[in-house]
Amino acid sequence: MERFEGPLDLLLYLIRKQNLDILTIPIAKITDQYILYINSMKTMKMDLAAEYLLMAAMLMAIKSRMLLPKPEKIDDGDKIEDPRQELINRLLEYEKIKEGAEQIDSIPRVERDFLWLNVKIDEVSDIIPNVVVTDLVRAWQKLLQKATIPTEHQIKRDELSIREYMANILRYLSKVTVASFEELFDGNYTVAVLVVNFIAILELTKEGLLGIETSDNSSIRIRLL
Repeated sequence: MERFEGPLDLLLYLIRKQNLDILTIPIAKITDQYILYINSMKTMKMDLAAEYLLMAAMLMAIKSRMLLPKPEKIDDGDKIEDPRQELINRLLEYEKIKEGAEQIDSIPRVERDFLWLNVKIDEVSDIIPNVVVTDLVRAWQKLLQKATIPTEHQIKRDELSIREYMANILRYLSKVTVASFEELFDGNYTVAVLVVNFIAILELTKEGLLGIETSDNSSIRIRLL
């Protein structure tokens, strides 16, 4: 069984259900349906507020007045009062309030339809990162040109640890915070060292420990985050 906010809500439900016009309520039909409904509520032992019974009495009174014979003649200035008018006015006012409440209820509400998400944003640099792949490629090519190429072709295995180079980079940046791309490479480096050190920078950036940005003169800088 439907649940209602009060007798006006029940009446409005019965009217809407049958697509009736509020301004021309068939009072006898609505009264019978209303009384049948509240009798059903009593049978089901549902809590029935006194205002429902008061409305039933009002409907029966209107129904009785509607059954009274109308005067055959009326003066030109007189107007026959419609016994339903007070009820119609109350229903129209209630319908406006109900529609307004439904519109407000349809607006997304905090704690019901969504929750606020608190996000902590650490202080960031005023410089907006705008490094693209081509910038890194150019910086990489410059370093390759300066790399030491051994003149003797001896086959030997270099033990180079990326993690060790990552630690060295973090240790250096913890002192200076920001360094140019070239600063992170020793002046006398081989191609193998260059590659490992470059991979270390990329790994630290991937892990969110370093930020890559460009300065005013378009050179690449590495920042400790």
